[in-house]
Amino acid sequence: MTDDEDKSTHEPDRGEKKAGRHTILAVGFASFFGGVSQDIVIPILPLYLTQILGLDKAVIGVAEGLVTAASSGFKIIAGRLSDRFQRQKPIVAAGYALSMVGRAGLAFVHTPLAVFGLRFTDGVGKGVKDPPKDVLVANAADSTTRGRGFGIARMLDTFGSALGPLVLSGLLFIFVQNHVAPGDYYRWLLVLSALVLLITIAIAQFGIKEKEKFARDRLAPRAPLARSFYLFTAIAGVFAIANSSDAFLVLRAQNLGLGIIAIPLAYAVLNVIYGALALPAGILSDKVGRIPLITIGWTVYAVCYLGFALANSAWQVWPLFALYGVFYAVTEGVSRALIADTVGQEARGRAYGVYNMVVGLAALPAGLIAGLL
Repeated sequence: MTDDEDKSTHEPDRGEKKAGRHTILAVGFASFFGGVSQDIVIPILPLYLTQILGLDKAVIGVAEGLVTAASSGFKIIAGRLSDRFQRQKPIVAAGYALSMVGRAGLAFVHTPLAVFGLRFTDGVGKGVKDPPKDVLVANAADSTTRGRGFGIARMLDTFGSALGPLVLSGLLFIFVQNHVAPGDYYRWLLVLSALVLLITIAIAQFGIKEKEKFARDRLAPRAPLARSFYLFTAIAGVFAIANSSDAFLVLRAQNLGLGIIAIPLAYAVLNVIYGALALPAGILSDKVGRIPLITIGWTVYAVCYLGFALANSAWQVWPLFALYGVFYAVTEGVSRALIADTVGQEARGRAYGVYNMVVGLAALPAGLIAGLL
């Protein structure tokens, strides 16, 4: 179903536009604090798992791939629940709560099975919250401003992800200066990252304004998703097989000689570039179309990974992480806007669930292959 056929599309009045902007900002700020939490964890997690818990790279590859792939089933379930009940807030809040449990729990376990279980819980939380968040943003904007809307949401999300590593670097500096044992400060950081999600849950529950329910015949068969949606999703799935977890870029940076305090700063560079370009990329996609931006992003990704493969010095990590931020900026929000352009409001939860499921399932072989390389 296209926007022309979308029964929910009409010329919004001033009140609807204001409510839409409020929703986009609320989703963005919920994602901001979610990004702070996530990116306190991401730069240290592979180091914690290898250095403190003693897991090898192959195990990490399976764990990270399994987390993403297993969460995919919950993405499609969450998307269908979003369509069925036309409610998103409770699903988003529940997802963040699961991630909070998964991150805090890592501070208190020691076995691979426990790590798998908690990473699975965190991944399920991510799977549960993502489709309804995308639906909220997609429904809050029309086709002429949808790229901008997703750009705002991704910008705030990513600036949170940029702040997370800066907070992490500051705390690591304090811990190291005070001779705190790595095992102890890694665990404190995991607990802190979980507590930050309390802010996100509050914003999701009390700050987001859901769009009014629309009338529909519950006995009518579900409308099929557009062929163009399935085509794009299939291409994205094939591309995702070539994509490894970001955890391996962290390990690659360490192998090239980047220090423990510098690694979060490099990750912050990635997110600053991503956040700064997400909104301009979204606005540009409203003007020139989604496909040209996505094509540019995939090309940048290929160049970036080639650079990581050929790098032989620590200083090369910085421009490569910056280039990786460009890839995210011109693909993440724009891809979601493209999906909303091709699917009507009544099926967007299902569409985002299917898209995220396909991309997530592709992460399992991607993570395993990267871990064995």
